[in-house]
Amino acid sequence: MTRKILTGLSSEAYEHPFDRKALASLQNMPGVSLLLKKVNEYGIDRLLRLQSLGSEIRISPRNFPQLHEAFVETCQILDVAPLPELCLFRGTGHIETYIVGVEKPLVGINLDGMEWLEPDELLYVFGHEVARIKSQHMVYHQMAIVMPSLKNLLNSTTLGVGGLVASGMELALYNWRMMARFTADRAAMLACQDIDVATTTLMKLAGLPDEYLTTAVIEDFLIQAREFASNSFDPVDKVTKILSYTEPGLSWVVMRAGELLKWVDSGEYENVIQLKNLKAPEEAEEKEGNTLEEKEGWNFLTSW
Repeated sequence: MTRKILTGLSSEAYEHPFDRKALASLQNMPGVSLLLKKVNEYGIDRLLRLQSLGSEIRISPRNFPQLHEAFVETCQILDVAPLPELCLFRGTGHIETYIVGVEKPLVGINLDGMEWLEPDELLYVFGHEVARIKSQHMVYHQMAIVMPSLKNLLNSTTLGVGGLVASGMELALYNWRMMARFTADRAAMLACQDIDVATTTLMKLAGLPDEYLTTAVIEDFLIQAREFASNSFDPVDKVTKILSYTEPGLSWVVMRAGELLKWVDSGEYENVIQLKNLKAPEEAEEKEGNTLEEKEGWNFLTSW
């Protein structure tokens, strides 16, 4: 398959409105500047890169050419430069990827991801990670990674005041991280440029290897995703959503698939691929907000 190189692509062309709103809510919360200052003060950016480079295998065209080729193609398609570093880490029994590094981004994928995913599917998971570079949100993404440890440090160095500030912000940060997944999935779709590839990748992220991906299983998954996306969420479910978003082990692939399918079905994906995304971000947000927020969507901060 020949995929289109999206030269000049802007993240604003595909960012999910919930992502923008959740980030705005987070940025407006008191104490954010304090946390960002502490992240920089403690050298978190350098620490996370050091941990990866000191523990994992750096990928090159020579040692793992298939991984490297898929990663290079992903960054070319999404117009991400310079090329971040790529590392391989040990298997965990399920597919895992991550990205760290504000100034020098580094992407990691585990052994399960390398073994389970086809070359086209690798573009999806890599696209999901490098989307954070496109959106220039790495500093907040990285803050979410270290929030538990950072909260304890602030608590011990500011007589408990910093911990209280961080606790109030933690839920907003986790909410934004969940909403940012919707944007990252759109970028991933732009990278692989095939909804069938996106679907099987999400199913593998849910834990299903190739041998279980029969036609019936895939069709039922799509039905489930569309049904979930059409659900209404009563305001009493806010606490449930908040607690769910703080659980790092949940992949939310059904919800994510439902949101991705709606974006593709709306024609907006095709507009971006054809470089015909003529709507200003505010107009696209208003259109999408009418379908999502009316039924108490998953961004709990929009209605709290």
